Amino acid sequence: MSAGGMEGKGLTRSSSKGTCSFCAGSYAKSAISRHLKACQARKAETEGLSGKGSGRGRAKTIFHLQVEGLYLPMYWLHIEIPAKATLEDLDRFLRAVWLECCGHLSSFEIAGESFISEKIEPGDRSMKVALEKVMAPGMKFEYIYDFGTSTELLIKVISAREGFALGGKDPVRIMARNDPPEIKCGVCGKPATGACCVCSYEETGWLCDECGKTHECGEDMLLPVVNSPRVGMCDYTGGYYD
Repeated sequence: MSAGGMEGKGLTRSSSKGTCSFCAGSYAKSAISRHLKACQARKAETEGLSGKGSGRGRAKTIFHLQVEGLYLPMYWLHIEIPAKATLEDLDRFLRAVWLECCGHLSSFEIAGESFISEKIEPGDRSMKVALEKVMAPGMKFEYIYDFGTSTELLIKVISAREGFALGGKDPVRIMARNDPPEIKCGVCGKPATGACCVCSYEETGWLCDECGKTHECGEDMLLPVVNSPRVGMCDYTGGYYD
C-alpha cells in the first residue's frame, strides 16, 4: 500500500491524535512525548513500582521508544522496554502489535548494520543482541517487515530512565498509541471497513461494507481496516493487541 493512496482520503502525514495508556487522555502526536514526561498517572505508577523495589530486584535502564510508519506516520506508538531486552524481543512485539501475517523476514537497520530475523548475507547480524549494545537516547533507525510487500517503520529513542519496567512479565509496555485514522470509502464516502489487497494503493480500493459487495476485484480480496501501517497489505487482518 502506498502512502499516497491513504493520503488521498484526507489523511495528513503527521497530524493525528492518540490516547495515553495511563490517564486515557487524548493528545496530538506532536504533544504526546511531553505529556508522557509530565503525566501524573504515569508518575504514580512508576513511583509505586519503585516503592516495591525491594521485592523486584535492582532497578534497570528502561528505554522510551517512539515507533511510527516510515511513510504512514499517522500510525504511531510510544513504548517502554528494558535496555537489556533484545532486538528479538522488540521484533516480536512489533509483529504482534502491528505486522505479523505470514511469518515474513524482518530486519533492523541501525548505524549502517543489518540485524536480521534469519541471516541471509554473511554480514548480517542476529537480533539476539541487547538494545543497550546498539542504541542510545537521540538515535533514529529503521525496521522492515517483509522484504516483498514491505512495511517500514521509523524508531526513535526518546529517552532512558532508571527504574522498574511497567509491563510486568511482558518486557514491552504501550504507553500511548494513535487513534484509528478516519478512512472513507472511495466510492460513497462512508467509513471504510475493507481494503482491497490488490488495489488499496488507489482511493477506490478502500470500501464500506455495501460498496465492498460490488467491488470489481471481488469481496474475497478485501482485508479489514485495522489500526496498523500494514493495513491492506499481504494477508494482514490485525494484531494481538487489537
